[in-house]
Amino acid sequence: MSYTCLIVEDEPLARSLMEQYVQKVPDLRLVQACASPLVAIEVLRQTPVDMLFLDINMPEITGITLLKILQKKPLVVLTTAYSDYALEGYELDVADYLLKPITFERFLKAIEKVTQRLSSSRGPAPDKSTKPENGASAFIFVKDGTKLVKVRLSDIRYIEGLKDYVGIYTKEKKIVTLQTLKALETQLPEEQFIRIHNSYIVAFDAIDAIDKEKVQIGSIFLPISDTYRKSFKEFIDRHHLGSSY
Repeated sequence: MSYTCLIVEDEPLARSLMEQYVQKVPDLRLVQACASPLVAIEVLRQTPVDMLFLDINMPEITGITLLKILQKKPLVVLTTAYSDYALEGYELDVADYLLKPITFERFLKAIEKVTQRLSSSRGPAPDKSTKPENGASAFIFVKDGTKLVKVRLSDIRYIEGLKDYVGIYTKEKKIVTLQTLKALETQLPEEQFIRIHNSYIVAFDAIDAIDKEKVQIGSIFLPISDTYRKSFKEFIDRHHLGSSY
């Protein structure tokens, strides 16, 4: 599923950076990058968008003022060099608040928040295999070499921690990305994925068999460590598979 967005930023360098970030995300389509909030109002009248990246401190009118006068609001991510407006922004139900200088990693987290809310508001997808029932995003983005790769959660079989790297094993391939297993674990829906070892996270739907000491996924056997045995048992019990493994 793709999403449209509009950037409103009066600083040329900051506007250019946000454009670059948007271009790196395959499912985002930039409608326009505006230097003026008044131009943005006209754009939004003609072309509604899914999300709005909105700077706060701008000439003519502020981003907060723009947000207040818009009758039909997209989901908004505020961007600013100052933290003074954070409380007011959240009172206006913005999706996220990005403090400059904005890193690409933080930008991606904002995209995840927005797409989760958009997915929930659009209702359940017809294909449940590509969208978790809890409304979470059906995919994650990971860096593979110099490019960002979209990985569908339904394709993941298991994940292996390799020191500072993580190996994601899907139905068709292995993706290696530079991050920790713990960091990646926070991006995964807890009802779909479970940590069974310091080095392994498994997808519930991919499990073929369970032994006292290991999990079988296809022809692969992964160990269940004592540290995670109790949480894994509780996870299986929640899925109504019994506890006699």
